[in-house]
Amino acid sequence: MDETYRKLLTYAYNIVGSYEDAEDLVQDTLEKYIAVDKSKIENERNYLIRTVINLSINFKKRNKRTAKYGVWLPEPVATDNPASKLLKEHTANYTLLVLMEKLNARERAVFILKEGFDYTHEEISNLLEISIANSRQLLTRAKKAMCRAPFKIRQQPDELLARYINAIVHADIRSLEELLVDDIRIMADGGQKVNVVKDIEVGREATAKLLQYVYGMFLEAKDYSFAIVNHQPAVCFYKNNKLYNCQIFSVSPSGHIENIYSIVDPDKLSHFQNNLE
Repeated sequence: MDETYRKLLTYAYNIVGSYEDAEDLVQDTLEKYIAVDKSKIENERNYLIRTVINLSINFKKRNKRTAKYGVWLPEPVATDNPASKLLKEHTANYTLLVLMEKLNARERAVFILKEGFDYTHEEISNLLEISIANSRQLLTRAKKAMCRAPFKIRQQPDELLARYINAIVHADIRSLEELLVDDIRIMADGGQKVNVVKDIEVGREATAKLLQYVYGMFLEAKDYSFAIVNHQPAVCFYKNNKLYNCQIFSVSPSGHIENIYSIVDPDKLSHFQNNLE
């Protein structure tokens, strides 16, 4: 896979939060490059990066994503898949992608360039055609909105996931509650096709009851496997070898689950399953 293509795809994905849309944006970028007068391009690399970032920013501005059922969540990718077209080290963690939905498109682009790719503010100002001072302001606002969340985390607490599965399989609510922080939050994304039991639930007791209910009603007896999704641990449930539900976890420094992002949107799951294989 061409390194330039992978870099452009990673820029676009981090900005728009959708792998499929990112592929389209990179294709648009390459088509523009083919058609442009090359004598007018001083730096090919900067031209491609500037184009894909600007296209991604404009796309994000035009397309405010919503889910008919639940809360719109970013499209997940398997960061441990060696065949992935994305640059693993520069792909944002899942919690960060969710938090970045609070940002406007330009704030998101500046944050990604600075925190994800180590660009200087001077380089960012040249790429986005803004002042250095404006670049600094945008980064400060972005970090404040997201409470300075790290760009990439690497969590693979297999023991925690095993305990989680054991608790819900055996309907052990007390053990399940012990795995959760007090203000645990679960968000569900059913997309345009699948109704969800609840969009958002907050709090240890309420979340444990919801998780147990969902498992008993929809997930019991289904096959499952563990995965790493955007650098974070996940449990994938399958029905007839087709991905049915993906639960992505963020884990606190104390080793407790603090967020669960539950994706049942069949369109996102289908693309993700292809990415896993």
